[in-house]
Amino acid sequence: MSYIKQAGDGGQVKFYRRLWFKIAAVIAVIVIIVGGIFAWKTNSILSRITGGGILSAISHNIPGMNNELKGEKEGRVNILLLGMRGANDPAGGTLADTIMLLSVEPKTNQASLISIPRDLFVDNPATESKTKINAVYAYGERKGAGQGMTYMEQVVGNITGLPIQYAAVINFDGFKKIVDVLGGVTITLDKPFEESVQFNQPHVCDGITFTVPTGKFDQKTANVYWPGTRTVKRVRVTASYPLCTNANPECNGDFKLDIGTHTLNSTDALCYARSRETSNDFQRAARQQQVLQGVKDKLLSAGTLTDFSKLNGILDSLGDNVKTDMQPWELKRLYDIYTQMKNYKLYQKVIDGTDDPEVGLVYGQKDETAGDILLPKGDNFDRIKSLFQNIFPAPATPSTPK
Repeated sequence: MSYIKQAGDGGQVKFYRRLWFKIAAVIAVIVIIVGGIFAWKTNSILSRITGGGILSAISHNIPGMNNELKGEKEGRVNILLLGMRGANDPAGGTLADTIMLLSVEPKTNQASLISIPRDLFVDNPATESKTKINAVYAYGERKGAGQGMTYMEQVVGNITGLPIQYAAVINFDGFKKIVDVLGGVTITLDKPFEESVQFNQPHVCDGITFTVPTGKFDQKTANVYWPGTRTVKRVRVTASYPLCTNANPECNGDFKLDIGTHTLNSTDALCYARSRETSNDFQRAARQQQVLQGVKDKLLSAGTLTDFSKLNGILDSLGDNVKTDMQPWELKRLYDIYTQMKNYKLYQKVIDGTDDPEVGLVYGQKDETAGDILLPKGDNFDRIKSLFQNIFPAPATPSTPK
């Protein structure tokens, strides 16, 4: 009897061992499947964003591989940031509404973010003619996918005098999805803000979108001359089109924010970043920098990048809405550099048309084909180059002991 009991106990031990082995095996399989799906998903998304993938990242973990970013050895990495509506938006989808240059100097613990006005008139290598700088990306993409970034890097390099090593492009949908995943973006206003014009402008009534009559008309005219002269006798109306507003305008038609601190949802953050009619493009650029700072603070706050649901959501939002010519390992290296730069100094500037001797570097003019354009003061880019090249103060020279 004793022998049988002991044998039975051994059978139980073996049974439980087999049971726990099966449970552990099932858990392991689940982990492998979930991890594999996430790795595949991450690789797929990174491939769409960067043109690379996990294999590229893994190869740069091999000892002896060069894991420096372009420009890192020289002490400065320059990344062009572009924001636009999106390729599928008919209202100028690939025109760059936002143009910023981010520069990072890891060794001096400094970074800068400078906004370039979108109406700056430049030599466009994609057309071999002059256009506004915001059109360079669009014309480049017509030549081939990815050419937009290449041409923009070239043009920005020409006007700043700096090598532009990388570029990143995000569209409105990507921006909104990131803000949604982060739970909003926080900004603080020292005075109330209102955009009462831009999001409710009248257009020719179309019976679909613009359906609310304003009682006003868009009139086309032609000059009537005195016979045998070029002297205008009168102006004749050749066509008249009724104007309507949108029954469901963007940003509620009249976008307002009170003084104080706000956590903006994705729609309000985009409305705030796009507003310009009651202010101007230069002030809009400053607001865009403010929003970008808020996104950065949320994105890199404690726990965000280690929260699976948030990281998964960010990856989902980036896939079809962000493009960059950085490889995955370069993105990781950039993040590593950031985490090593404790209490870094950030210099933020917006190039504008004011009398400010530091940033008032452009002036307005009319062009027959391009309309309202901006030209560099002095009619060359020397002062703009100086701003970019000298944005970081020279390190203090140690005093010589006496």
